[in-house]
Amino acid sequence: MLQGGGALGSYQCGVYEAMHAGGLRPDWVAGVSIGAINAAIIAGNAPERRVDRLRAFWETICQPLGIGVPIALAVRSLLDASPQIPALHAWANSLGALGALLLGQQGFFHPRLPSPLLFDDGSARATSLYDPTPLRATLQEFIDFDRINAPGGVRLSVGVTSVTSGNLRYFDSSRERIGPEHLMASGALPPAFPAVEIDGEHYWDGGLASNTPLDYVLSAQPRRDSLVLQVDLWSARGGLPRNLGDVLDRQKDVQYSSRTRLNTDTAMQLHRLRHALHALLQMAPPKGLDPVVAQQLRAWACDRVFNIVHLIYEAKPYEEQFKDYAFGLGTMREHWATGRADMQKTLTHPGFFVKPARESSVVTHDVHRAVAAHSSARR
Repeated sequence: MLQGGGALGSYQCGVYEAMHAGGLRPDWVAGVSIGAINAAIIAGNAPERRVDRLRAFWETICQPLGIGVPIALAVRSLLDASPQIPALHAWANSLGALGALLLGQQGFFHPRLPSPLLFDDGSARATSLYDPTPLRATLQEFIDFDRINAPGGVRLSVGVTSVTSGNLRYFDSSRERIGPEHLMASGALPPAFPAVEIDGEHYWDGGLASNTPLDYVLSAQPRRDSLVLQVDLWSARGGLPRNLGDVLDRQKDVQYSSRTRLNTDTAMQLHRLRHALHALLQMAPPKGLDPVVAQQLRAWACDRVFNIVHLIYEAKPYEEQFKDYAFGLGTMREHWATGRADMQKTLTHPGFFVKPARESSVVTHDVHRAVAAHSSARR
């Protein structure tokens, strides 16, 4: 399960690289926004090509346009010569974000000219700051959509938000054909990008309604015993802001984290209730319950077990409110390496991947939370 988070999405690629090296092969990937694109690259390529295709995609979209190219090369050389200076990394991130805002990104988007403020006709040119047309060709280059939609392939689910109803919807390859337009809709964050029309309905970024596909995955029918890897890009927890930049950064964390740990805990409580209902129905005398009530309870009851392994990107101290659009090769590789390291650390806990006992119903593991708890205990 892959959260949305723009430029932070390369963290998920590092997580997947370590997963792949550890022998984990998903049979279902679900994502929102950039998480939907990463999920589609995974589902839309043979296992042995997935990491290479993820890397090639990110190395494409993290290239600047126009005059940003020589500037990016110079900054990259400077970072390579002085890799241990946080202030230099913060400066480089800000330049990458500024370049994305002013010039766009290769194979991804470019600014609209003339300005959308000059139009009032409801068109894409009037309702968005950037033109994401290049993204369609990039998606088609790196994703085999025939593979995604072939019977027996890796299931893909992508979240979008209806512009007119405000409701969250998931397009799912298990019941409909997925194409580039579904991924572009999932990542159509306004006012940067225009809504995408699919079958007469217009959709924006799924993260506007919920940035985490947890509820969708856990409520899917039929329920099965499942190992779920939840890879988030925003931390719901954080410190008290010290300045306006911190406020903007913290606001994004809270908004787009979708209260991940709270929702995970709520999902655990709900599933334990399902287990309790299942046990109750097993214990009830055959004629002890009204048939209508018994039928309603059976619809909620479940004895399946969920094992959730949770990874959350922890932002570097020098990252600021523009971290989700600081597209740059150096920043991308840093996020990727962090994801790989976090997953490698997670894999050193084999108990995280053991199927829970049936009576456990649902368990969750988080290497960052475990480390924090251990540190607190030592203090």
